[in-house]
Amino acid sequence: MSLTKNNFAATPQSLSDWLRPRLPSDSFASWGVKPGTKNVHNLWLELSEGETSLADTTPPLRSVNVVTVRIIGKDNKILVESRQELSDGNVRERSRPLSEKMKPDETPEEAVFRAVKEELGSIVSVGGDVVRIVPGSYRKKLEDRDSASYPGLPARYVLHSVDALVEGLPEGEFCTEEAEEYSDSKAVCVLRHHWKWVSPDSIKS
Repeated sequence: MSLTKNNFAATPQSLSDWLRPRLPSDSFASWGVKPGTKNVHNLWLELSEGETSLADTTPPLRSVNVVTVRIIGKDNKILVESRQELSDGNVRERSRPLSEKMKPDETPEEAVFRAVKEELGSIVSVGGDVVRIVPGSYRKKLEDRDSASYPGLPARYVLHSVDALVEGLPEGEFCTEEAEEYSDSKAVCVLRHHWKWVSPDSIKS
C-alpha cells in the first residue's frame, strides 16, 4: 500500500511515531541532526504537498518524481549546483544539474519551468522564450538508492530529464536565493544555491 498525505494529515508527530519502529534507530535519530539531512517535518510536508509517497513496508520505500534540467551554456558546458546553504546553517554539497521534486499531476515541461523559476528566478526573469527545452532530449528512468536527506529510508526516484537553454545566466560561478520553500519553520530549507559551469563528461550519469 502506498501512503500519502491522507495517512499522516494530523501532525508530523504521527508520521514520526509510524516511522520509528520501521527504521534503524541510529539512522532515524540522525535526521535533521547530521549535516545535510532533513527532518520529519520536511518529509511530512513532502507528503502533504503530494511530492512524496511511502510504501507501507519495513523499511518504508519513499517514491519521488524528479525533473532534472541539464542547462546548456557556452562551449556546451552544463550548469550544476555545486552546493546549497541550508536554513540550519549547514552546507550540502551537490555537484549535479538543477533538479526539483515534481508536484502531483504536473507534466515534466511544467516542472522544468517551475524549477528554473524557483531556483534561478532571483537572477533571471523566467518568461517568454527565456527557457527553451531542447527537442528530443526528454529521458525517463528509475533509480533506487538510499535517500541522502533521510538516512535509512530507501528511495525510488522516477527521473525525468531534459536539456534546456536559459537566457541571461552569468558565464562564471554565481549564487541564487530561493523564496522560503516551506512556511513550517521547523523544516530545513534551502536559502542559497551556488552554481558553476562544468564540462559534460564531469557529470555523473
